[in-house]
Amino acid sequence: MKTYSARKESVERGWYLVDADGKVMGRLAAEIARRLRGKHKPVYTPHIDTGDFIVVVNAEKIVFTGKKLTDKIYYHHTGYPGGLKSTTADKMLAGKPEELLLNTVRGMLPKNSLGRQMLKKLKVYKGDKHPHKAQMVKLLEV
Repeated sequence: MKTYSARKESVERGWYLVDADGKVMGRLAAEIARRLRGKHKPVYTPHIDTGDFIVVVNAEKIVFTGKKLTDKIYYHHTGYPGGLKSTTADKMLAGKPEELLLNTVRGMLPKNSLGRQMLKKLKVYKGDKHPHKAQMVKLLEV
C-alpha cells in the first residue's frame, strides 16, 4: 500500500465564514489555524498548503477569558534602538482587532514561507460586512 501525498495542483480549497461574536480568542484562533493548514482534511500533507480560505467577521467582538484583556501585553519592535513598543489586549481590541486575531493565528502557523502562504488565506474584518460574496462562502460553526 502506498502513502498518498497531495500535490498543490490537486488541492480543492473552499471559502468559509466565521462569526467571531462572543468566541474566545485562543480557541477560535486554534481552529482557524487548523483549517488554514488543512489538518481537517484526509489529504493533509505537511509540506503542501492544503487548507481553506477563512473569512472572519465581527473581530471586535472577540472575548478574552480571565484578566487577559487588561494583563496580556503585545510587543513589537520598530527596528530602531530602544524601539520596543508594548500595548495591552484591550487597547488593541479597541484599535485594531483584525491585527490582534491575525497575530494570534500567525503564532500558531509554521514559521517559514509555507506559514506565510497559509496566513494570506485568512481575511479578518471589523463589523459584519465583507467583500467576498462572490466566493460563495459557507458558514462555519466553531
